[in-house]
Amino acid sequence: MRYLTARLAQQIDDELMSSAAGAFSLDQLMELAGLACAEAVATVYRKDVYPRVLVCCGPGNQGGDGLVAARHLGMFGYNPTVYMPKPGSKDIYKRLQKQCENMNIHIIPPSDEVDGLRNALQHTDVILDAIFGFSFKPPIRTPFDTIIPTLNDSRLPILSVDIPSGWDVEKGNTLGVGLHPSVLISLTAPKQGVVDFMGRHFLGGRFVPKSLDEKFELHLPRYSGFNQIVELISENT
Repeated sequence: MRYLTARLAQQIDDELMSSAAGAFSLDQLMELAGLACAEAVATVYRKDVYPRVLVCCGPGNQGGDGLVAARHLGMFGYNPTVYMPKPGSKDIYKRLQKQCENMNIHIIPPSDEVDGLRNALQHTDVILDAIFGFSFKPPIRTPFDTIIPTLNDSRLPILSVDIPSGWDVEKGNTLGVGLHPSVLISLTAPKQGVVDFMGRHFLGGRFVPKSLDEKFELHLPRYSGFNQIVELISENT
């Protein structure tokens, strides 16, 4: 299976939304990605043991995936809370936030301070990290330079979406400032920076057309039944 650079990941995303190849809308891709993320949480962390999920969302597309995941987790019977210190300004994020509010999902008021985060962590069983996506480039800027260490210091289990927040998409956590997740769900195809990831690793990309799989020689695995995710077995384990 092919591991993607940031440039190639962006190219594939663009083609997924082009009329010639995928013809997907951004809303569709976020919905499918967010559903896969929620399924990954439910697969690893049973709701009778880990019912309280803190969904940490950034201001970009990764945060949109997180908002969708929070809604689906609520539908699955979990008790999600959304932490979104810098909400996205686009209409799509406002609509996704409203959908969470309509589900009575608690959203922590935006703030550059981490007091609200620290309080939420005391009532959390597992963290869903949807802060930074594959377009992230170091260094980590405020307020996330405080948020990420706070999440790590909580010692709660973390499931990261696509690339652990704070990691370079191609070099990984070489600077040592990123999150330390025990579970990762890559979207579309894994990124180069996680090639040596040692935790449980899932893929959510059942929406990728066969034509793009073949064009970019992704060699994606088969998905079983109606599952939206497939677990990847690392050669390092």
